[in-house]
Amino acid sequence: MLRKLVGFLLRKLPRTLLQRISKPIFKIISIFYYGNNVECPICNKSFKEFFPYGRKTRNNALCTNCLSLERHRLIYLYLEKKTLIFKNKTKLLHIAPEGCLISIFKRFDNIEYITADLNSPLADIKMDIHNMPFKENSFDLVLCNHVLEHVDNDIKALKEIKRVLKRDGIGIVQVPFYDPIPEKTIEDKIVKSKREREKLYGQSDHVRKYGKDYKKRLESAGFNVKIVNSYTYLNKSEINKYGTDENEDLYIIFS
Repeated sequence: MLRKLVGFLLRKLPRTLLQRISKPIFKIISIFYYGNNVECPICNKSFKEFFPYGRKTRNNALCTNCLSLERHRLIYLYLEKKTLIFKNKTKLLHIAPEGCLISIFKRFDNIEYITADLNSPLADIKMDIHNMPFKENSFDLVLCNHVLEHVDNDIKALKEIKRVLKRDGIGIVQVPFYDPIPEKTIEDKIVKSKREREKLYGQSDHVRKYGKDYKKRLESAGFNVKIVNSYTYLNKSEINKYGTDENEDLYIIFS
């Protein structure tokens, strides 16, 4: 019953409202998930399992303490194990910031942390990703997680990310992939209604459904692209412990 209610709310409520009300609700739900089978690496809390979550429910997905999902934990573990972001002086731009990651980055004095988004109540700076208010070569790291499927022109947005990213910087740019994954990204400017978008793209506020050509789309904006599988930095027991998706690759972009 609770799973169905969460799925219904995810489909019906605006994202900005969900961001405001989710945390206290899931703090209460955490009481029923005490255990030691899984651990969130972001907040270091343990549970018997992660909460099932999503419009189409995914088991073992949501940390009820910090609200991290599989993709957030995957990104954090990559940054922790494969980069020096938490040690070296780093200027970080986080587009459409997620609360669970905000709490991590703000802990570190070496990180100059900037959050930005058009609508999010969690962002410090209100901006349009198509026209960002930052100088060229400004950031060592740009995080853009599940954003491009919402924007009018993803290639223009990617070129803006390239403009503000330092020449030796990197970005992590994730998008959702829905089965069956098409060979080529599907988008149609004529499709406007929420019902049509839900049917065509998998979600009513999406404007495209990414396909197997995603790497080529990143490259078309001028990036080099490295696809990183979780097994290159996590073993099977860690994947199970931290509740990450072993089938999700990270898309690392750089000049």
